[in-house]
Amino acid sequence: MDKKCVVSGMRPTGPLHLGHLVGALQSWVSLQDRYNNYFLIASLHALTTEYADSSKIRPFTREILMDWLSVGIDPEKSVIFDHAHVPGHYQLHLLLSMTTPLGWLERVPTYKEQIVQLKSKEIDSYGFLGYPLLQAVDVILYKASFVPVGEDQVSHIELCREVARRFNGFYGEIFPEPQALLTKTPRLPGLDGRKMSKSYGNAIYLKDDFADVRQKILPMVTDTRRKRKSDPGVPEDCPAFDYHKAFSTQEEMDKIRQGCTTASMGCLECKKMLLNNLETLLVPIKERRARWENDPAALEEILQEGNRRAAKTAEATMNEVFDAMKFR
Repeated sequence: MDKKCVVSGMRPTGPLHLGHLVGALQSWVSLQDRYNNYFLIASLHALTTEYADSSKIRPFTREILMDWLSVGIDPEKSVIFDHAHVPGHYQLHLLLSMTTPLGWLERVPTYKEQIVQLKSKEIDSYGFLGYPLLQAVDVILYKASFVPVGEDQVSHIELCREVARRFNGFYGEIFPEPQALLTKTPRLPGLDGRKMSKSYGNAIYLKDDFADVRQKILPMVTDTRRKRKSDPGVPEDCPAFDYHKAFSTQEEMDKIRQGCTTASMGCLECKKMLLNNLETLLVPIKERRARWENDPAALEEILQEGNRRAAKTAEATMNEVFDAMKFR
């Protein structure tokens, strides 16, 4: 009970890939013995872009849960839940929407970016504008001390702190101001060098059979300078080397850098070394995932228990909020 609290989550919009593994999940696993962790499946956030057809959210929730369990997120150590089934998220979001200035939401960098990136979707909605506030609710409802994020997400944590500070200024010290727990996230591009994304078709998924991983890795883009094996290359300009940074040892990277820059190693040999490391990592994940695929009842039990534990904590916080606001 003396451990500090960590909160993080993901939207259920599709299967998870290697980018999710190195960008978040490996960090989450390492936090489990040091903190009280709440890892939430953010179904309500998925509605901001998928509101016209929400039928896929439930199956994707199950996919995310299996991926989390297969990489080592342990329901005995962490609370794993779907925030859509915890009433406190709705309650606190509505209350904080009354105290949060509109300008705070409009200045969030990722809000502006997604308005541009998602021009094909009708996202000019109250819910889309307010999703950073709902993210803040996800954190402060559990009185989190830390939120593990990359540097590009720090602005969300600052908004979270401002929201908590403003509420406390009106009603008393209810919410601690969470701190960003910066994680070193190696850049992991897609197979074509662009951002790894389901929409680009350039991702390696945690649920992929290893034969499929091999078929994806062998033809992947490398340094365009190396048209022949005898042409020297620049590893830092090669997407395959970015994968080595995430999944290979320093000794292996030194060997590849030497072989690439002197043209004594070909791209195929480099990729085979990568495949050996990916096989060591991904085959056990796939095997663990198969267990959960064959036991949907156990999955449901884990999620229901996580929802119950999260709801108990959230209810205690909301009782404090209602008392502070003189709603009793």
